[in-house]
Amino acid sequence: MQPDGYVEVENTVRGVLRDVLGISADRAAAFDETTPLFGALPELDSLAVAGVLTELEDRLGILIEDDEVDGEMLETFGALTRFAADKALT
Repeated sequence: MQPDGYVEVENTVRGVLRDVLGISADRAAAFDETTPLFGALPELDSLAVAGVLTELEDRLGILIEDDEVDGEMLETFGALTRFAADKALT
């Protein structure tokens, strides 16, 4: 069971990926828990990662510390969403 607000965070993460990476709404809507991100999406390079994280901070009102950023949190859509939800909902 997902915590209250999880779906809103998931939709925000989806929107950030769509907007920052310039991918279609249909493509972003198809992302699920296991959709690979970093290393699988050519649009998600190291510069785009910075943009995604900055936009997540702005839209969710969170602060992401440099030491929290690793390959594991960017591995899948689900991992990134869980990370963002943990920050935003606690």
